[in-house]
Amino acid sequence: MKQLITKYLLIFSAFYLLTSFSPQRFHTSDDWKLKKYENGIAVYNRHEENSAFKELKAVTQIKTSLSSVVALLKDWDTYPQWVYRCGVSSTLKKMSETELIHYQTVDAPWPVDSRDFVVKIKITQDPETKTIKQTATCMAEFIPKQKGYIRITEFKAAWTLTPLKNGVVNVEYQLLVNPGGVVPAWIVNMAAIDGPYETTLNLKKWVMKEKYQKAKFDFIEEPTEP
Repeated sequence: MKQLITKYLLIFSAFYLLTSFSPQRFHTSDDWKLKKYENGIAVYNRHEENSAFKELKAVTQIKTSLSSVVALLKDWDTYPQWVYRCGVSSTLKKMSETELIHYQTVDAPWPVDSRDFVVKIKITQDPETKTIKQTATCMAEFIPKQKGYIRITEFKAAWTLTPLKNGVVNVEYQLLVNPGGVVPAWIVNMAAIDGPYETTLNLKKWVMKEKYQKAKFDFIEEPTEP
């Protein structure tokens, strides 16, 4: 029984990963509780009044450009290498450089069923603050359900990249996910810290790779120092 619970914890921490979904507004209160702080990464959670699952927020700061972080987040083929328990990551349809439909799986250890999801990604930038948001809406019916996977149909999340002084970017990830299937909410909630922490830690390392540091996009305006 203890081994089974451990396996549940491992897989459901994977659902709090570095993708970007935001089909609804988030809970607006500020009752976040710090659950972990290590390597410059803070992970918080709080109760969501309309859900049995806890809402999560991961925050860190990186001395880098906005374009470098966006370049990594848009590099879907690399997700299995740095996103926690990502199995398959692929683009189903590309409408533009800032909009696409994305498919991703989350690998689970036996006997837990793996999950998958389909989302429409959209990237926007505020012309005044230069803050970037990468959001998405659930498109669970865009393709048929895949054999061996439980399709996630309820989630909300968002990446927010805020430029600070001296070339530092505040990176914030906020999300709430119902992984579906017959799994107690308390198990999911217990596992909602390690997944986002490990992925954010990997992001901080990967974004320093040369190809991301050199990235430029016509749709992104970098802030200018006063």
